Order: sequence, then structure tokens, then C-alpha cells
Amino acid sequence: MRCKPLPALPKESSDKKIKEVMDNKPVINVNRGRLIIFSAPSGSGKSTIVNWLMQEHPELNLCFSVSCTSRAPRGTEQNGVEYFFLSPEEFKSKIENNEFLEYEEVYENRFYGTLKSQVEKQLNAGQNVIFDVDVKGGVNIKQFYGHDALSVFIQPPSIDELRKRLTGRATDSQEAIETRLAKASYELTFAKQFDTVIINDDLETAQKETLNVITRFLHANS
Repeated sequence: MRCKPLPALPKESSDKKIKEVMDNKPVINVNRGRLIIFSAPSGSGKSTIVNWLMQEHPELNLCFSVSCTSRAPRGTEQNGVEYFFLSPEEFKSKIENNEFLEYEEVYENRFYGTLKSQVEKQLNAGQNVIFDVDVKGGVNIKQFYGHDALSVFIQPPSIDELRKRLTGRATDSQEAIETRLAKASYELTFAKQFDTVIINDDLETAQKETLNVITRFLHANS
């Protein structure tokens, strides 16, 4: 699901808000959107739940933020649509200038990250920005935005069940599965740092629980 182009903000207002967030002072007003952060171990069903929310519940006005990457565009990808494409040098410069809300170096000079200014632009346009990030990124975004963000951890019922799911995919070698499970055990230790934990034992039930949590959050203080 792609977001509609954002309406232009008055330049003075936009510049002021972006400067404040760059100074680590998130701006909160009644017309702003809010942030929904999703994290989970691989195989927990996080992406399935997020895609269901975005496709089946447009009333929530959920929208992914356009991220940055230092890799080259692929196929028909366009700058500012799928990603903002930067050179490794440009990406590193923005890291030094503290312009990213979160970022990751997947391997040498291959970066992915979310610009604070882009998130601010979407929030100020009234969009509810959704994040699908690793546990450390999720904790960092929550700490930055505080009460303006809801952090959701999607948890498998058990490691044994997670093993069954990953094996059932038939997309990874046994070695890769064991690596994922070891990482999952580590990621599960972060669950208590999230606002809410949804145990995905039954997908339909987990979807309903997630919808209820998000709806309550978006309507709070509105």
C-alpha cells in the first residue's frame, strides 16, 4: 500500500517543526498524526498483521514512512517513492548530523534508515506513521517520541511453535533456522520494553487484539 502524496506545509511552519525535532524536541499538536511501532522475532506473523491493518482498515490512516538507503535503485524504483536513494557518503553525513530516527548498516556501506524530517512531514500532514523495525529500533523510536508513539511487540506462543513455523516455510536451511531461533530468543528479552505484547497463537484473534489496541491509542486525547 502506497501513501498519497503529502500536501505541502507552509514553509515557516514546516521548517520550525523540523528544526525542533532535529533538536530532539518532538512537537505534539491536535492535528498531528501518531506513530505505531511494530517489532517481533522473524516468523511471529508481524508483517501479516501489519499488512492486514493497512489493507482492511483504511480508517486508521496508517502509512509507512519512506526510508533511505545507500543501495542503487532496482528495476522501476523511484527516488522518494520506494526509498530515498543516497550515496554511502551522503548517508554517513546524515548520520553525523543526527538526521536519522533509526538506521542500520546491513553490511559495509549498505545502509537503511528513517529520516526524522520525513517522519515529521508525515505526522504534520495528519498521517499515522507505522514502523516495522527490529527490537532495538523499536525501543529507540519509542524513547524518542514517548506518549506520541505506541510500541507493539508481536510474540510467538513459544520457541517450539516458532521453530515449526520457520520449518514449515521451507525457505531456509536448518542452519539458517537455528540462527533465526537464537536471534528470536534474544529479541524476546525486549518484549517488556514495549507498550503492549500481542501473543500470536491464533492469527484472527491476534489481528483483533492489535486493532483494538491501536484504535484505543489513536482515539486517546483526540
